Amino acid sequence: MFSKEESRILRQEFWTSFGKSFPRKWTLYDTKLKGFSFKFHFDTKSALVALDLEDDLEFRIKYWEKLLALKSIILDDFLPDAIFEEAYFLENEKEISRIYVTLEQKVSIHNKNTWRDVMEFFNENMMLFEAFFDEYKDVIEH
Repeated sequence: MFSKEESRILRQEFWTSFGKSFPRKWTLYDTKLKGFSFKFHFDTKSALVALDLEDDLEFRIKYWEKLLALKSIILDDFLPDAIFEEAYFLENEKEISRIYVTLEQKVSIHNKNTWRDVMEFFNENMMLFEAFFDEYKDVIEH
């Protein structure tokens, strides 16, 4: 078991190491679309890469419908293991819509032996999410 401070230091070390191992500017929140963002998530039980629709319900519905229309393209050409959840609840009980891929093996941010696999998973899958977004941003936006 790790103290809060030890856990914080390990998390910081992971993200610093990830940034050095895969130095590039990720799109993440810089999509220019309200409530539309990409996220990395890594905790003591899992790792995932996600496209999140948050904020205003009107925008969420608008983007979700467009992403559903593109679902076969996402699954066939980019992320065959993507999971689509129109109603996804975050730990704080906030409801969002999310498309995500998870790393199927057991990983933990507290276990440095799993870090390399997670970093490679993050890099590969976020690049695929961004490639999809770059190619279909105009369709999603309008």
